Amino acid sequence: MDKGITYLSVGETFDGYLLVKSSTKGTASNGKPFLTLIFQDKSGDIEAKLWDASPENEAAYSAEAIVRVVGDIQNYRGRMQLKIRNIRIVNEQDNVNLSDFLERAPLSIEEMGEKVSSYIFEMKNSNIQRITRFLVKKHQESFFKYPAATKNHHEFVSGLAYHVVSMLDLAKAIGSLYPSLDKDLLYAGVILHDLGKVVELSGPLSTVYTMEGKLLGHITIMVNEIAQAAKELEISSEEVTVLQHMVLSHHGKEEWGSPKKPLIKEAEILHLIDNVDAKMNMLDRSLERVEPGEFTEKIFAMDQRSFYKPTFHK
Repeated sequence: MDKGITYLSVGETFDGYLLVKSSTKGTASNGKPFLTLIFQDKSGDIEAKLWDASPENEAAYSAEAIVRVVGDIQNYRGRMQLKIRNIRIVNEQDNVNLSDFLERAPLSIEEMGEKVSSYIFEMKNSNIQRITRFLVKKHQESFFKYPAATKNHHEFVSGLAYHVVSMLDLAKAIGSLYPSLDKDLLYAGVILHDLGKVVELSGPLSTVYTMEGKLLGHITIMVNEIAQAAKELEISSEEVTVLQHMVLSHHGKEEWGSPKKPLIKEAEILHLIDNVDAKMNMLDRSLERVEPGEFTEKIFAMDQRSFYKPTFHK
């Protein structure tokens, strides 16, 4: 069908193909098993419940399975949900491919690669430039394919790199307004702050946290990577510690998962830029799915708020 699953309204019926993004087994109050399925297509994802799920259902409807689904769109506690009527695994006659269902960044890998390279080229501090270039080259393939998260923001193919290039452009604009900012340090912080996610996360498809991701997290992973890169490049200057602090503090507060609060001007700006870009991504993607005069579904990462789209917005 023409419209993606996330563009349908409450009361509409979906009849088409979807990819199983994740499948989680649960037990209902009556003691019977059910599956919480997250379906996705290129427009985004939606939750569904498969009640009275058998072991065969659990095996069939696992992550990365492609299914044919008929169901109704309903609103459950402020979130869109698909109420399944019929579901089956696809076969060869269905003629569908995995790539048909993957949401991707609006820029190509080549475009994003050129942008990141141009910002690294602009750096005048050789120590910061060398460490940044070394780590981007080391993780280049994953960096330009991985999502930035498993949910909430930039959780699509190449979302990590798209998040970074958006932040770089924002950093450049802010740097032009406030010349006292060290652009080299700010650009490097932007590029490196989430790079540890290529180890923390499993990949661009059916993304889950790896063992290292669960035990260490992307912040610790990248702090260690910066130290190792500096060692290999034989750099022992203050820039190494300052770059580590940029990564350590980019979440801003301890309760938001930041081991340290920002104690350097550029670290504070990095935190703000990161927050702005993540929230704008969530807002834009939610608001583009509703008509003017309507509210979005509740956005979990933004205090469960539903945002209104003014009627004069086109």
